[in-house]
Amino acid sequence: MSEPAEPAPAAAPPAAVPAPGTAVPARPAPRTTRALVGAFSIDILVAVATLMVASVAAAIVWGVWRGVQVAASGQGGKADAEAIARAIGDPSVLAQMLMVIAGMSAAALVLYFLRQPATAAERAMSYQFLRRRSTLGWAVLVGVAVFVGNTALAWLMRQGGIEPAPSNEAMILEASERWPLFLVLFAVVLAPMYEELLFRRVLFGRFLRAGRPWLGLVLSSLAFALFHEVPGLSDNPPGAVLVLLTVYAGMGAAFAWLYWRTGTLWAPILAHALNNGLALALHGLA
Repeated sequence: MSEPAEPAPAAAPPAAVPAPGTAVPARPAPRTTRALVGAFSIDILVAVATLMVASVAAAIVWGVWRGVQVAASGQGGKADAEAIARAIGDPSVLAQMLMVIAGMSAAALVLYFLRQPATAAERAMSYQFLRRRSTLGWAVLVGVAVFVGNTALAWLMRQGGIEPAPSNEAMILEASERWPLFLVLFAVVLAPMYEELLFRRVLFGRFLRAGRPWLGLVLSSLAFALFHEVPGLSDNPPGAVLVLLTVYAGMGAAFAWLYWRTGTLWAPILAHALNNGLALALHGLA
């Protein structure tokens, strides 16, 4: 994936933080807070709609494929819709992961090409910043810091009797036993790429180019948290939901800051991949 650096924001970053780049943005960004929040809201609506359509399409493809399998094997009987439905069953964990990939990657790519396409100059600038020796160092530092912070917070919550269980925990646990290599591909390669493209390049990047990085950092991090843990859709008690939202929002903020600090989306992609890889390794040792 080829990903650009963001142009220097109108408002200077914090002291000792260099401007991310000087490439001309693909299109003018709205400057007022109302216009920025409005554009951000449209981005969210487009992302949710694309995610739902792509997920439903993937589920239909899986259902048709399973229906053909059932019909070919004769498990469903003749003209017995209920028996066929039982034979088809629910999507396997592997199928669920593929649906997640289809939905989230479609949302990221549609938002990127429709709302925030990159220029050749931006892509070249991204690779220029990626080649800096400091970029890898910052990516490793942030990735490890996020992992350590999340692990410490989870431990503290367990001491207080709160057991936060991410909504995708059951899927990850089964996948680690049945499809470990695919889980690594999913968690360490694919998820960091499409999530950083969506949440950092598109959602945060809009505010960064308009000179409002702190507002973008807050809003994009909240969106990142809510996409991962939707209150009311899991069995977690309110305290655990709050902890998970805090963890995901903190991750989003750290990766957004890293994008701003280094000027290349490859830095948060690497940090995100490192965090996920360490989490999988810790789970394997537990």
